[in-house]
Amino acid sequence: MKTMRALTKTRPGAGNVELVEIPEPECPPDRVKVEVAFGGVCGTDIHVYYDRFPSYPPVILGHEFSGVVVEAGEQVQRVKPGERVTVLGSTAITCGTCEYCQSGDYMFCGARRGMGHGTHGCFTRYVVVREDQIYKLPEAVSLEEGALSEPFASAVQAVEEVDRFRTGDMVLLSGPGPIGLACLLLLARRTKVIVAGTEHDGVRLKLARELGADRTVDVSREPLGEVVEQETGGRGVDVAIEAAGAPESVLACLRAVRRMGRYLHLGILGREVSVPFDTLLYKQVQVRFSVGHSLKTWRRAMRILEQRKLDLQPLITHILPLSRWREAFQLCENKQGVKVLLKYEEM
Repeated sequence: MKTMRALTKTRPGAGNVELVEIPEPECPPDRVKVEVAFGGVCGTDIHVYYDRFPSYPPVILGHEFSGVVVEAGEQVQRVKPGERVTVLGSTAITCGTCEYCQSGDYMFCGARRGMGHGTHGCFTRYVVVREDQIYKLPEAVSLEEGALSEPFASAVQAVEEVDRFRTGDMVLLSGPGPIGLACLLLLARRTKVIVAGTEHDGVRLKLARELGADRTVDVSREPLGEVVEQETGGRGVDVAIEAAGAPESVLACLRAVRRMGRYLHLGILGREVSVPFDTLLYKQVQVRFSVGHSLKTWRRAMRILEQRKLDLQPLITHILPLSRWREAFQLCENKQGVKVLLKYEEM
């Protein structure tokens, strides 16, 4: 029996993640077998590690990835071995019949489980998935960039669908993580963007400047309110994007928005937050939320990548072998990298 190593949450509780040897999966007639090229470390993986996000152990971690098709079942119609692909892991398990599945808004299906926490993920050598989860990568898109398709789709939904930004908007982006910086890539050419982070975000703020941010602010050293007032002539920003998932960031964004401006929330807070509703009322702020993506989003994200109007490669700061997964998790947790990719290696 052929085996492979897999980074697995072995049982509930904080920690309990290790590389284990498991059987190589078979490919049923209606499935596609993909050899993983690169898998991206996501905040969700770290939350699963600490048992702060629902998971169903024993389960292989990882849900952002690219790869090459090595086998297609006889019932598979449109996917062939040798094709370079990315995979929509969020729909690993859905009911397929509720109003959200039918509309393509699968994130809200009550039965949904995603790869990497609800069912086996990509931090291994091979995955087996349904044909409809497969998206072929455009020729000009590298496998490394392809591994960022999932977080990029989250940025596309926020910027292009939930809140349609206007050329000339003044934007505050709080939280220069992978999704926040992907939003910056989409916005930098048509809006003026202030990117805010903390003293721990030095690497990420530097990259934000390289990617087109008009101003970066370390809020540990510089009052964000004063910067916003200076940059907007006291008016406030048209839109504030909260991508940090921190209560202080939420409040700073709400204070920075102009009267009749817009607030867009992406960050997972993981706790209750007191919100000054009177501030929202008296400013008449439009509040929107964006979580994950939809089928429509994925199609749009693939079109954007195919047109090569922007480059995801700069977001990739580290590529490490799967055996160094602890180092990869630490780089992300300590904000020393942006997108850290893991690559399976033979032992």
